[in-house]
Amino acid sequence: MSSQKLILSKTHDYCAKDEPVLTVVLIHGIASDSTTFDGILKYLEGQKTLEKVRFVTFDLLGSGKSMKGDDLNYDYEDQLSALHNSIEALKINTPLVLVGHSLGTFIVTRYASVYKNAVLRLILISPPVFTVEDLDNPAFAIAMRAFKDIIGAKNPAILNEKSFTNSMEKIVLSRDNYQTLAELEVPTDLIYGDEDQLIASYNLPKLIKDNRRVTANKVHGRHGVTNDKFAKTTAILEELLNAQDL
Repeated sequence: MSSQKLILSKTHDYCAKDEPVLTVVLIHGIASDSTTFDGILKYLEGQKTLEKVRFVTFDLLGSGKSMKGDDLNYDYEDQLSALHNSIEALKINTPLVLVGHSLGTFIVTRYASVYKNAVLRLILISPPVFTVEDLDNPAFAIAMRAFKDIIGAKNPAILNEKSFTNSMEKIVLSRDNYQTLAELEVPTDLIYGDEDQLIASYNLPKLIKDNRRVTANKVHGRHGVTNDKFAKTTAILEELLNAQDL
């Protein structure tokens, strides 16, 4: 693939009023695009304490305005290359925070494990925490089929799109996702809803024990990006700005 094909479409770039001191890149989930974060951007841009923060969203490969094509595998290699090339193209000269939602949490986690010196912090919104034991459980397979049925009810065509099927198979159901998160060296905040049935929250105590750099924050809500999750994201960024004296 050419480098041109690996550049994501930058669909929103909110630059701070003054010279930014922190850049936050937000990555959406499966069967979605960067508009997932329209609400959170309006919310965050209204916070005076974050006026010196630059917010950027991308469409993942196969989504929104980004590249689509049969020559793409829509696997970790493709998505990480695209994300890295796009971040490089932004010429960011501030500390970098990556925010992912659902599928996006896998991608930013893997990015931080590869480019560990490039990321100051991760914020994972509704992160699925699937262990190998989950993946081998027949009940888990049933739950995944139910999830696909929900997606298909809204958009039947997407179930046959390579970008969706490969994202599920090669990223969401990757057998080393849990270990990558457990071994992550970047400080990481998880934000999840108390009614979210998609993330295997019963694995969080084990994860926090396995990786002391991970903090779990429970708010009200299900799997989507909600106001409570906006508020918690704001609080984390404010704490980070104060701690880093940015």
